[in-house]
Amino acid sequence: MNDSALFIRLYFDEDVSVVVAELLRSHGFDVLTTRAAQQLGNADAAQLQYAVEHQRAMLTHNRVDFELLHAEALETQRPHAGILVANRRASDFELARRIMTLLNRFTADEMVNQLLYL
Repeated sequence: MNDSALFIRLYFDEDVSVVVAELLRSHGFDVLTTRAAQQLGNADAAQLQYAVEHQRAMLTHNRVDFELLHAEALETQRPHAGILVANRRASDFELARRIMTLLNRFTADEMVNQLLYL
C-alpha cells in the first residue's frame, strides 16, 4: 500500500446493508458502497481489486470467497487494505457498532493484509 494512512476507509460489498453505511457515515466514517461506486454485479475478485485500487478495506458477509481471496493475495504477495467479514445475523445497528469499535481501535496501516471477523 502506498502512503501511510491513519483512518480506515471502507468499501462495502453489495451484500452489506446500505443502512450500515449510513449509520457509519453519520459518525464521520468514510464508507463507499458498491452501488455508489457503480460496481454492482462484479465478481468478488473484481470487488477486492477495486478496494485495493482505492485503498479501502473490504466489508463483506461472504466469508468463504473472501477467505480464499485473502489467502491468494498473501501467497502472491499482493497487498490489500484489509478484509472484514461480518456475521449476517447481526442487526444493522449491532454491525455498525462492531465496525465502529474496530475503526476506533485500528489504523489503516494496521489493517493492511488483515482478515478480521466481526
